[in-house]
Amino acid sequence: MKLYRCEVCGYVYDPEIGDPDGGLAPGTAFEDIPEDWICPVCGVTRDMFSPIDE
Repeated sequence: MKLYRCEVCGYVYDPEIGDPDGGLAPGTAFEDIPEDWICPVCGVTRDMFSPIDE
């Protein structure tokens, strides 16, 4: 699964880890994250994330 980086603060969403504090279980693909999810570091919405090319 692809990693996504917050364009504002640099937080990296790793689907293998998820965001347990934000209600996202490990294994949750970025595409499956609810629209109202926010970056756990800076609070921006998910549309401010970009895929990381590996």
